[in-house]
Amino acid sequence: MTNMLSQMGLEAALRDVGASRYHSLHPFHKLLHGGKLSKTQVQAWALNRYYYQACIPIKDAIVLSRLPDAASRRVWRQRIVDHDGEAPGDGGIARWLRLAEGVGLDPAYVESTAGILPTTRFAVDAYVHFVRDRSLLEAVASSLTELFSPTIIAERVAGMLANYDWVSKDTLVYFNARLTQAPRDADFALEYVKQHATTRAEQEKVIDALRFKCDVLWAQLDALYAAYVEPGHIPMGAFGSDEALARCA
Repeated sequence: MTNMLSQMGLEAALRDVGASRYHSLHPFHKLLHGGKLSKTQVQAWALNRYYYQACIPIKDAIVLSRLPDAASRRVWRQRIVDHDGEAPGDGGIARWLRLAEGVGLDPAYVESTAGILPTTRFAVDAYVHFVRDRSLLEAVASSLTELFSPTIIAERVAGMLANYDWVSKDTLVYFNARLTQAPRDADFALEYVKQHATTRAEQEKVIDALRFKCDVLWAQLDALYAAYVEPGHIPMGAFGSDEALARCA
């Protein structure tokens, strides 16, 4: 492929990636939103997702350090503030710990990441390494799953409140801010890649970066499904395993 896509064409190609590969399509999410998971399975999701949430500002700090102009850095650094907060107890990570506690987990245990699945750690670490090692353009493009997050957030909140009587609006407060933060962040990143992908090869790298990020999110749910749904083989040391239960006893 040698012909450049128009900016509209590149955006359409990126949105096609989300339509076919975003993790809203994963069977685990369908079970979660449909009220088909046990409390233990929901806890496993909240625990493992925490590691992803906690690494997002690390990823964003790497991108921030690579942006060459002050205007872009001013925009991007807001992502770190959104997740880390301005003070202890503030920000998205603190709100995710509130979610974890709301579904019955010990926040200190969640923060330790001792019980997460190996695949969760490998997938999230791979994302951080991707942002560190690939081009700045690819690093920015990999964040574009935020184009699709408002839809899954709306489905998740409505589904969990309707189907789990032990989940409250206060438990899910993390998602309130993301309904405005994610579109704002996605708008900047989308405009950035449309402006800075100036060859067809660069456009393909942008599309591939978004595919990679979708794979990172999908792999995390694959691991949850395999460990806690079917066939239900929990790795040693992970949440719910005999070793983890003995350690917590």
